[in-house]
Amino acid sequence: MEINIKEQKRSVAQLVKKSNRILVSISSHGFPFDLFPDTLNVEESRITIITRSFFSSSQVHSVDIKDISNIFINTAPLFAQLVIVQKLPVENEIKIRNLRKQEAVFARRIIEGLRVFESQHIDTSGYTNEELTAKLKELSMTEIVT
Repeated sequence: MEINIKEQKRSVAQLVKKSNRILVSISSHGFPFDLFPDTLNVEESRITIITRSFFSSSQVHSVDIKDISNIFINTAPLFAQLVIVQKLPVENEIKIRNLRKQEAVFARRIIEGLRVFESQHIDTSGYTNEELTAKLKELSMTEIVT
């Protein structure tokens, strides 16, 4: 019985650690400047998109990594758009515009790596942020044409 309680405490500690670690945080950049930038935070188990506008303070949308069916990058001459396709409950697209191309590519690689880890049920709580980011980049080193 005591072993079970220790295992549960360890599991809870791992979940808390995974849910609070931001691996990547990027913001949109309007031209010439953006007074209300959108922000994308990539955590181990979910992504959070914070959209800001003049009339409403902000809107926060979170998507579990396991609920992402695909992620695309659309590029333009100056900026890129990240499109995240959510599969549950109904397929839904979330678009984050005006991102720097390099940041969008980096975020996509990290999210794709997290999707692979999630599908293989790999526990990432034992890694430091730097180790985990390096492993995720290494895992998703396919050449992307920009």
